Amino acid sequence: MSNWAMALFMRDMRLSVRIGGSALVGVLFFLAVVTVIPFGVGPDLNLLARIGPAILWIGALLATLLGLDRLFQADREDGTLDLMMMSARPLEIVVLVKCLAHWIATGLPLVVAAPLLGVFLNLDPVSTGAVTVTLLVGTPALTLIGAIGASLTVSLRRGGLLLAVLVIPLAIPVLIFGVSAADAAIHDPVPFLTPFLILCALTLIAAVVGPVASAAALRFASD
Repeated sequence: MSNWAMALFMRDMRLSVRIGGSALVGVLFFLAVVTVIPFGVGPDLNLLARIGPAILWIGALLATLLGLDRLFQADREDGTLDLMMMSARPLEIVVLVKCLAHWIATGLPLVVAAPLLGVFLNLDPVSTGAVTVTLLVGTPALTLIGAIGASLTVSLRRGGLLLAVLVIPLAIPVLIFGVSAADAAIHDPVPFLTPFLILCALTLIAAVVGPVASAAALRFASD
C-alpha cells in the first residue's frame, strides 16, 4: 500500500475512534438484536439453535447499516471529499481504502463478537465456528455494497433510511449464501464448500464493482 493510501487509512481509523466508537455502537446493536429475538421466539433451545445463524447474519447486516451514512458524509461536509476528487489519486482506490477502514472499525468487531453471542442462541462450537467464518468472509461484501448506497445518498442530509432501502436488496444474496454455508456446516460438512465459495466470490465481485460504482456515483453527485 502506498504512503497516501496508508495515510488515508490511518486517518479514517482515527476518526472512527474519535467520533464515538462506531465499533462499540455496532456491537451493542448486534447484542440488542441477538438478545431481543429469543424473547419473541420463545424458550425453545432447539429452535434457537436452528435459526441462530440467520439471527446472527441479520444482526450483522443491520449493524453494518448503522454507520454507512457516515462513510462519505463527513468528508463531504468539511470539503475533504472534494479535495480527494480533485487530486490525482484514483477515486476508486480512495473508496476501497475507506471501505477497508470502515470494515475494520465496524465489521470486524461484529465478527469477533459473534462467538460470544452464539452462546445466547444455544449454538454448538461447530455452528459458532461456521457462522464466524462466514461473517469474516461476507461482512466485507456488505460494507462494499453499502458504499454504493452511501455514495448515492451523500448529497442528502438525512439519507439513512433511503440508504437502507437501496442496500438491503443488494445484500440479500450475501445474506442467503452466508446463512446457507453456516447451515450446511451444521448438518453436513461436505456441502459447506459450495455456498461458502459462492460467498467468497460475492465478496470478490463486490471488491471490484463496489469501488467503481461508488466512485461513479460520487462524481455524479459532485456535478
